[in-house]
Order: sequence, then structure tokens, then C-alpha cells
Amino acid sequence: MRKQRPTNLAINTIALPVTAYASILHRVSGVIVWFAMISLLLVLCCALQSKQSFNDIKAAVNDYFILQFVIWGYLTALSYYCLGTLKHIVQEFGYCEELDSGKAISWLVIVLALVLSIICAGWVWL
Repeated sequence: MRKQRPTNLAINTIALPVTAYASILHRVSGVIVWFAMISLLLVLCCALQSKQSFNDIKAAVNDYFILQFVIWGYLTALSYYCLGTLKHIVQEFGYCEELDSGKAISWLVIVLALVLSIICAGWVWL
């Protein structure tokens, strides 16, 4: 007996729906948020030690573009993670569970995350 199995498992050639991309982005952003929390808690501990250490951290963030970029990336990941979590909560209550409405809410989350990313960029760099 011969089993028919898929032969093309290259993920870059498989057309995934937007719901799959939203789910993958939610998981990736969750990992980024949790790993970024470690460094942000260390920075918070240093900033709370004295006024001078707070001013040193503030000056470093103002002077180095890479730190600003890391902060912007963290805020972007956090905003997408929060929006994705809200999407899951809405779906847990029984709304937007069908394919069409699931696609619509996934697009909404992605577009809102892009808007929040632009707002965060303005907040960090302006």
C-alpha cells in the first residue's frame, strides 16, 4: 500500500493565508517581548539606582541611534503582541471565528500594528 504524501514542504513556496502570518507574527513578537523584558528590567534597575545613572541612560539613548532603534523595535513588537492578544480574546468569546471574519480581524491587527509602529517611531525619534 502506497501512501500519497506531500513532496513539496518548502515553506517559502507554500501560500499561507493572512491568519497564518498573523499567528506567526504574534508568536515571534511574544518571544521578542519576553527576551527584551530581561534587558529592560536590568536597565530599569540601573536607572533607579541614582539620578546620575538615570541621566547617563537617558543620554545614551539620546546619543546612540542603535539604542533608539532597539527601543522602537521593542515597542513595535509589544504593540503587535498586545493587538494579537486582543484578537485572540475576541475570538475566544466566539466572534470572528469564521474564515472571512478571521481574515478581516487579522488584517485589522496587522494594519493597526503598522500604525502603532509609525506612532512609536515618531515618539522615539521626534
